[in-house]
Amino acid sequence: MGGSDGGGTNADTDPHTRGGEPKRPNELLGSWFVRSGWSKGELARQVNRRARQLGANHISTDTSRVRRWLDGENPREPIPRILSELFSERFGCVVSIEDLGLRAARQSPSATGVDLPWTAPQTVSLLSEFSRSDLMLARRGFLGTSLGLAAGPALVEPMQRWLVPAPGGPAAAPADTHADRRHGRLSRPELELLESTTRMFRQWDAQCGGGLRRKAVVGQLHEVTDLLQEPQPEATGRKLFKVAAELAELAGWMSYDVGLQPTAQKYFVLALHAAKEAGDKPLGSYILSSMSRQMIHLGRPDDALELIHLAQYGSRDCASPRTQSMLYAMEARAYANMGQPGKCKRAVRMAEDTFTETDEWDEPDPDWIRFFSEAELYGENSHSYRDLAYVAGRSPAYASLAEPVMRRAVELFEKDTEHQRSYALNLIGMATVHLLQREPEKSTAYAFDALRVAKKVRSERVNTRIRKTVDTAVRDFGDLGAVRDLGEQLAVDLPEAAAV
Repeated sequence: MGGSDGGGTNADTDPHTRGGEPKRPNELLGSWFVRSGWSKGELARQVNRRARQLGANHISTDTSRVRRWLDGENPREPIPRILSELFSERFGCVVSIEDLGLRAARQSPSATGVDLPWTAPQTVSLLSEFSRSDLMLARRGFLGTSLGLAAGPALVEPMQRWLVPAPGGPAAAPADTHADRRHGRLSRPELELLESTTRMFRQWDAQCGGGLRRKAVVGQLHEVTDLLQEPQPEATGRKLFKVAAELAELAGWMSYDVGLQPTAQKYFVLALHAAKEAGDKPLGSYILSSMSRQMIHLGRPDDALELIHLAQYGSRDCASPRTQSMLYAMEARAYANMGQPGKCKRAVRMAEDTFTETDEWDEPDPDWIRFFSEAELYGENSHSYRDLAYVAGRSPAYASLAEPVMRRAVELFEKDTEHQRSYALNLIGMATVHLLQREPEKSTAYAFDALRVAKKVRSERVNTRIRKTVDTAVRDFGDLGAVRDLGEQLAVDLPEAAAV
């Protein structure tokens, strides 16, 4: 059990907590630990499993080591960040390293901050550096252990600079100052190939989840940043920044989907910078909506609402009805999680009304927003009602509002073979709604269907939601045979040790 950090070496312990002052029990960590309901052995196993996923194979924790942490020892990285992630997932909100009473490793501002310079050369440099680091670390996800997750004013205030005009007019891509120079210039077919490759990656993500092609997207992003460092005409530079923004957003979305939250946030921030250099406000608003969704997932709806309002303000004069409808739907999700039903319902109505204008829009929608179909609209709005039900203490009234809307979303996604992850998430949504309505048999049926789809999709987000739903069913209705069967099937189809 001791492994490479066992014996007397204390290889996973910060030496600053040994030697000098006597240790004191870590009351903050102890409080979170007691409320989690985990045993010391269970927490040790989860730490070891997550460490292996991150490529930190030298970590081998046991119950005695957990006891030492509770007694005041400060473990080395990446264990503090692993513990932060595990407790955050357990409680459905951000539990920072500091909240656990642990000392965070010193990190350079360039690696952890989101308050980055809004200039084209530095955007390219940061994109190149971050994507290269991601690629060089052979084990997927290890990069995320060296990053911090920003929230509150530290996140929102730097993003507000997205709206500040660049000196001298719109931001421009690096231009070739030598008219006779041809090295590095891209032809139109080459640009079109880059754009079509980005569309292909987006389709793969929708079908297969973020765990399958994330590295390929990061590699493509790094190639595009290489092109941006070569002399290009201004129009070509802008198009390359647009491709870079879409790829960075997709890399962030895939990272979010597989549970790499700090990595996801850094990609989203860099994507927003690239969208500003491209002069594409609707794309910037979409990136902000992805950041908002992440904040809702992390239990910070106030931050989510700030980001969505920033997206709406920045693109209200140029975004298509489909994009505006999506932003209203995300606004509703934020209000739902803040426990504001009146504002939530108003935003739901705005999303529905605006979506009816999509057929009247003369220009074709960009590929990144085409996912927002009628099915997605129903799915988002039903999840807002479902979230309201939870915030209101498992209210059956709000659950009854969610049920017919979510049923329609499931019916539409069942016919859509390109968006299997969304299908799985809405099946899980139906299962949770029926649990709220005290209908375990119906809930179990939808959960079994969700398991069937989840096996085809590499999405830790989907897997985590299924596990939470099944845990709730077992806790509330564990005496029913169908619920027991569901728990057994979950252990077979999605064993936690195999999570990626």
